[in-house]
Amino acid sequence: MSLKQQITDDMKAAMRAKDTARLGAIRLLLAAIKQREVDERIELSDADVVAIIEKMNKQRRDSISQYEAAGRQDLADVEKFEMSILATYMPQQLDEGEIASAVAEAIAATGAVSQQDMGKVMGMLKPKLAGRADMGKVSALIKAQLGK
Repeated sequence: MSLKQQITDDMKAAMRAKDTARLGAIRLLLAAIKQREVDERIELSDADVVAIIEKMNKQRRDSISQYEAAGRQDLADVEKFEMSILATYMPQQLDEGEIASAVAEAIAATGAVSQQDMGKVMGMLKPKLAGRADMGKVSALIKAQLGK
């Protein structure tokens, strides 16, 4: 079953269960998927859906930090709940050791020696780690490795 079909089935289940909070979060995701399909006139693959979920999670993280800075914990809690729903559709996350070994392999494969080579390393890692690791953390690891 495709990821998009699973999300649609989960929306139907949330409707039957009258779980309005979950239903709202799933509908936001499906709306984002449908919008991209209509805009680009394509059928999205699972990798494309994961990219949309990552983008939505990033938006939620930004919103949470702004809401908490403004003292609006109620709105931050809503965003956190939506992130927890979105997380169920993401692939299994890699642990720190797996990410570090992937970074080391990519640095060795590209022959990167300085910060200027960071683009090559990121270009190699992004397809492998997309959706499975926070690319901000990956970037920080690469900088640390190349800064030595």
